Amino acid sequence: MDSTLKERAQKIKLMIFDVDGVMTDGSLFIGDDGQEYKMFNTQDGLGMRLLKKSGVKLAIITGRNSNSVLIRAENLEVDYFYQGISDKKEAFADLIKKTGFRSEECAFMGDDIVDLPPMLQSGLAISVPAGHDEVKKIAHFVTEKIAGYGAVREACDFIMKAQGTYDEIVAPYFK
Repeated sequence: MDSTLKERAQKIKLMIFDVDGVMTDGSLFIGDDGQEYKMFNTQDGLGMRLLKKSGVKLAIITGRNSNSVLIRAENLEVDYFYQGISDKKEAFADLIKKTGFRSEECAFMGDDIVDLPPMLQSGLAISVPAGHDEVKKIAHFVTEKIAGYGAVREACDFIMKAQGTYDEIVAPYFK
C-alpha cells in the first residue's frame, strides 16, 4: 500500500458511495410496469456493515430516485442518504455541514463525471475499473474488482486495513 494513499485512507471518517456503476454494475432493469430493478452484491453489503462497525460513517449520494436503493440503504443502516441529486457537490457540502467532518476526512466512490465535484473535494477519491477515464484520472485509488461485483467491499477493506481496524473487525468470523 502506497504510503501517501495509506495516509489519505487513515483519515477517513465518512465513506460516501454513488450507486449506479459503483454499488451496482450500472445496468438498469426496467419492467413492463415501469418498475426499476437493481442488483446488489452481498459481499459489498457486508463490507459496508464492517466498515461502519469500524467507526466509519456511511453515506449514499445518487442522482436517480429508486425505492430499491432506499431499501438497500435502510437494510445496511446507511447514516446519510441522498437520492435524486443533480448536484452532488451541493449534497457533499450538506454532508460536511451535518457531520462536522472536514473534506479530507471523507472518501467518495464514484464512476462518472457527475461524481467529479465531490471526488475532487474528498480526501480519498475511489473509482472502479469501468469508471469514466476522467474519473479514473483523478481517483487516488481504482479498485481491481468491478462495480457490483466486489468493488465496494474492496474499498471498505482497503480503508479498514489502512486504519488498522480490519483484523479486529473480521476476527470474530475466524473463531
